This record gives sequence, structure tokens and C-alpha cells, in this order.
Amino acid sequence: MKWGIKHSMQLSSLQDEDLQLAKQLGMEWVNLWSSPDKYKEIVARVEAAGLKVAKIGNGSVHNQAAITLNLPGRDAKIEEFKQNLRSLAAAGIKYQLYAHMANGVWSSASETTRGGAGTRAFRVGAPSTSGGSSHNMSFERRYSEEELWENYTYFIKRIVPVAEETGVKIGVHPDDPPGLTLGNVPRPIFSSFEGYRRALEIADSPNVGMGLCTGCWLEGGPAMGRNVLETIEYFGGLKKLFVVHFRNVHQPLPYFHETFLNEGYMDMYKIMRQLRQVNFDGVLIADHWPRMLGGPRAGQIYSIAYLQALIERANEEVSA
Repeated sequence: MKWGIKHSMQLSSLQDEDLQLAKQLGMEWVNLWSSPDKYKEIVARVEAAGLKVAKIGNGSVHNQAAITLNLPGRDAKIEEFKQNLRSLAAAGIKYQLYAHMANGVWSSASETTRGGAGTRAFRVGAPSTSGGSSHNMSFERRYSEEELWENYTYFIKRIVPVAEETGVKIGVHPDDPPGLTLGNVPRPIFSSFEGYRRALEIADSPNVGMGLCTGCWLEGGPAMGRNVLETIEYFGGLKKLFVVHFRNVHQPLPYFHETFLNEGYMDMYKIMRQLRQVNFDGVLIADHWPRMLGGPRAGQIYSIAYLQALIERANEEVSA
């Protein structure tokens, strides 16, 4: 691989110009969202352009309240998840990023960062909206942490045999924001180092691991139990680090906004170096870039270019 790592570009479509831009940026891998009936078609289209598909997301089995909260339709949704794994494998895709949040990613009003670039923010106690969810933000009753753990265990024990059968690696994304009770739903599992360790021990499978979002981990700060470098060292050492979303924030909760990679409170080179030191062999993706002048791709291009410079520097330092 050119970069020594599965460095992948998020695409919103498979138009000729999207694929051409990926090649102009020196990408080898791309990823996008779709539905199982289109997976093989997507792979053929991407490969015809001289690129490869790292992963494909399916919103219908992502952040599903039926699964996380044991709502009506849970078993049907689990069966759909199993079929998604089979469809990925049939198309030659070996990674699935999965989020186990009942009511999605919460954000407060948008803010600006350097030079007036638009960016996502979250303030505890401020009016918030949720995206990426299969259900309403708030539920009528408060759920207990014990319920959340029981529901996760029920789900993952049924998924593991199919993941192992198909060879698909499931990287579970952190809660965003982590560690809070939002809409009457606590987030006790994928909001800390110990939560992940317990969850992966319950799964007890080489095919269930971490889909680390560095931004989420930085949002949680000390409340995560281990910092992001220690987390990469531990789970990367176990070969349980499957997908990494690469982004930065200006400070931890109770208030944060997302930043350019080189503007937040974390030195992102330290993260890249740590990934290389544990021989990370999963999928690396620039994520949640600020909205710049120049159109919707400008911020993404900035993030990818900066990330590639970090990869080159880390490769040189670690190999030396």
C-alpha cells in the first residue's frame, strides 16, 4: 500500500468527479454509505476507477434503538444486521463500522472555528439535536445501565457467529458525546476504556473490536479512563482496532467544538505515530472536517492533506 495503511476517503456519491478527486489526492481506498442491494455494484464501479472499497456503511443497521433498548422489532433488526454482514462479505468488504447509540449523535447549535469555518459543537445543558438515529431523541422513561448492558449482550452474542463465519470485522464506534445520559438513555458501554474492555470481553471474538473515533475520545477527556494514546496501545496491541475516525476538538466536555486537525487540544501527530507503532492495519478515515469556503469538499481536502503529511512523517520516524 502506498501509505502503508488503509487510508480511506469518505465519498458522498460515485460520480466521476468524486472518484477523480480521490485519485488526485493519492487515495487508494474509499468508503461510503449505501444499502446491501448495491454493494457489489459499488465495488465494481470503484475498482473500475482504479480504487478499492475499504468499507460501506448501512444506516438501517446503525444506531438502532430497537437493538439498544429492546424495542419492538429487535430480533428482526438483528436478522437484518446478520444479512448485512453476509452482503458485505459477498461483495468482498471485510469491515463494518457500527454505532450502538439509541438516539444518535447529539449536537448543540453550530459554531465557528479558525477563520469563521463552520463546525459542530456540543454544550451540556444547551438545546441539542440528534442525527444518525432510528428513533426520537428522547424516550418516555429512563433506562438503566444494566438494561443497556443486557441488551448489548443479547445483540452481540447473536451477531458474533455470523461475523466469524463471514470474516467481517465489526468496529464499534464510541458514543458521541460520550458518558452522558441523553434523552433518558445512559451511555455506559462505549464511553470509556473499561466499557470497551468489558464489551469486547463479552463478545469474545476476533471479529468484534473498536471503531475508534479520536474526536469522541478527546470529547470525553479524563472521563474515558485512559487517554487516546494508551487506548490505541492497548486495543491495537490486541489487534482489536479495526477502524479509526481521525478528528480533533478544542477541549473536553462539558463543552467542545470540533476543529481543524492542527488546531485542537491534541497533537494529532502523536496519535498517528502511535497507530504506526502498534502496526495498525485497519481503516483510517478523516472525519467531521470544518466547513470552509470553496465548497463542501474544501474542508475534507484540507483534512486529508494534513493527515497524509502525518502518515509520511510517522512512517519515516517509526521505520527509522
